[in-house]
Amino acid sequence: MELYSVNTGFFKLDGGAMFGVVPKSIWNRLNPADDNNMCSWAMRSLLVVEGDRALLIDSGIGDKQDKRFFGFYYLHGDDSLEGSLARHGFSPADITDHLLTHLHFDHCGGTVRWNADRTGFEAVFPNAAVWMSRAQWDTAHHPNPREKASFLPENIDPIPELYPTTFLTVPYEFFPGVSFHLLYGHTDGMILPIIRYKGKTIIYMADLIPSAAHVKIPYIMAYDIRPLDTFAEKTAVLSFAVEHDAVLFFEHDPVHECATVKRTKKGFAVDRTFPLSEIL
Repeated sequence: MELYSVNTGFFKLDGGAMFGVVPKSIWNRLNPADDNNMCSWAMRSLLVVEGDRALLIDSGIGDKQDKRFFGFYYLHGDDSLEGSLARHGFSPADITDHLLTHLHFDHCGGTVRWNADRTGFEAVFPNAAVWMSRAQWDTAHHPNPREKASFLPENIDPIPELYPTTFLTVPYEFFPGVSFHLLYGHTDGMILPIIRYKGKTIIYMADLIPSAAHVKIPYIMAYDIRPLDTFAEKTAVLSFAVEHDAVLFFEHDPVHECATVKRTKKGFAVDRTFPLSEIL
C-alpha cells in the first residue's frame, strides 16, 4: 500500500465558526485570524494506492461557482488537486475509486467540473467509481436550515449521472487495511476512513477533528449539527487513538498533516505533529 497527501488548496473560514464556544483570546493563538476574523485552512485529500486501485478521499472545493461565491472564502496558495496529484506521479484518470466523506462543498466540489463550453458537467476522475453514505446523500437533498448552504446542487446532483456510485453499508472494509465508519455529529452519515499501514493505524479525520487545534474535546465547530454527538464521537476516536498509538491525518490543518495524541489530567492533547512522509 502507498499513501500520498494531496493538498487541493487553502481557503478561509470565520474563526469563531470554526471554534464554536471557545473564546477568540484562546483560539487565536492556535490559528491567528486576519482583520476580518478569518483563518486559513487547508483542503487536504488522501490518496491510497493498493495494487491496481487508487482511492482518493475527498476532492476539495473545485472551481464551478461564481466569483461572488469564492469571494466569501478567499481561496489562496499555489496548490491544486491536479497539481498535487501530478507531483506524486498521478493524474485524475489514474483514480479508480473516489470516497466522499460528506457532501459539504469544501469536500466534494472538485469531483465534478464544467465541460469545455460550460453547457454541462463532466467527471474530473473519468475512470473512477464514487463511494458515499446514503445518510449523507439523503441529508444533502433534504437539508436542515443549519447546513443547507453547505450543500450545492451543482456539486452533488451530477455525481450519479457521471460516476458509478455506491452507497456504503458500514462498517465496511474497502480493501484489506482500509475500513469506513459513520459519524453523525458534524453532519448525518459522515464517513471516517481508517487505514492500517505498515503496522500503524491512520485515521482520516475529515470534519470530526479538522485540525490539531481541535483535538481538545470542547473545541467543536459551530457548523456541527449535533455538538453533543460530536463530543461523544471525538471521545471514542481519541480514546482509540491513544490506546492504539494511531495517527490522526488532518484534512483542514493549514500547517500540520498528522499528529499523535495523549491523555493528560486535563483531557486529550496533541502529543506531537509531523508530516505524513515521516511514516511512509
